[in-house]
Amino acid sequence: MVKKAQEEMIGFALIIILVSMIILTLLFFTLRGSQKEIVESYEVESFLQSALQYTSNCKSEDNLEFYTLQKLIFECNARTNCLNSKSSCEVLEETFKEVLEESWMVGEDNKYKGYLLNITLNDEEFQIIKEGNLTGNNKGGSQFFSKVGSSYEIYFSVYY
Repeated sequence: MVKKAQEEMIGFALIIILVSMIILTLLFFTLRGSQKEIVESYEVESFLQSALQYTSNCKSEDNLEFYTLQKLIFECNARTNCLNSKSSCEVLEETFKEVLEESWMVGEDNKYKGYLLNITLNDEEFQIIKEGNLTGNNKGGSQFFSKVGSSYEIYFSVYY
């Protein structure tokens, strides 16, 4: 009788150990499989769309409105100045850098290692802003728009 009870106890212990190992294995693969990319493409594209609507501190000389970054690109191409006599290209670069620095903290100790913003006009390089380490891992997005026969493309890529 004692021997039969000992066998049942050993069998029960083996079942508990086996079930525990199966649960741990499933838990391991579930947690490992759910790792998210550091940055998703839709995040980069959404950032780019909203950044183009960001209002700069450059006022137009004619109607005293503040330019968005998208309008500031057009003004930079036209080589106009802001009301404060600053070059629209200078304000464009400064404002884009501020927006990028606030939105994408880059550095070796951060999750984002670098970024690259490239603005082209009629397929020719117009302006580039880059910061940090441009690694092999990145996500990017682009925006196209045109005005009076000129086509613009802004490509933005985040490196992680």
